[in-house]
Amino acid sequence: MGMEAGAGAETLERAPPGRPVATLMLVDIAEGSRLWGYSRFVLGRFGVGSVAGLRFARVLGSGHDGGFGLRPSATRQGLFCVFEDDQTASDFLAGHDLVRRYRAHAREFFSVRLHSYSCKGSWSGVNLPAVTAAPTSGPIAALTRASIKPARAAAFWRKAPPAQVDLEHAEGCLLAAGLGEAPLLRQATFSVWCDVGDMDRYARSGAHLEAIKAAHRHGFFSESMFARFVPVDMRGTYKGRAYG
Repeated sequence: MGMEAGAGAETLERAPPGRPVATLMLVDIAEGSRLWGYSRFVLGRFGVGSVAGLRFARVLGSGHDGGFGLRPSATRQGLFCVFEDDQTASDFLAGHDLVRRYRAHAREFFSVRLHSYSCKGSWSGVNLPAVTAAPTSGPIAALTRASIKPARAAAFWRKAPPAQVDLEHAEGCLLAAGLGEAPLLRQATFSVWCDVGDMDRYARSGAHLEAIKAAHRHGFFSESMFARFVPVDMRGTYKGRAYG
């Protein structure tokens, strides 16, 4: 299934020079490459230590079938990176050996550059400055990431599944992925939307709104980051859907 017309920023769009740009890869490892896939978690960020211009990297697991539940996926994973500028981010996705290896071992591969326009909080102390203006039309992407306090984990997981089920079926949601650095306690959600209005309607209603209120009221998180982006150069396939 192809992506709707107009649902991706143009390939040549660039962030201002010297401003950090994020990338995300989502991968479904092929059946015969599972050992290689597991090795990515063992190597972690040390496997990307030599990448030019890299400032931050996290290898991420995923829920079953790329979803948000407690059951982990044996094949789906992600790689989130922050580079010193748009050129190094583009060069990495276009031709780095690690990216080629991910592609070679994957039955599905998706990648995107992410130009941040809003970011609240931090991820392991890293915050993303705005590199572009908030869009008035077209697609946006959102990344929420949290370190859950162990004493609050049970309460968090009672609230999370209904909100995440709503996300996958929300009007205007083009892509939704459940991700995490560690089981139960370090979780992330990535989503792409047709426009700001669609995302805001989801964020301000139903189970998601109740989950956010509960997180603030009960102090679920020791650290959190809520970032919004203009997605640039989305390519590949995720959960059977083609982008780009």
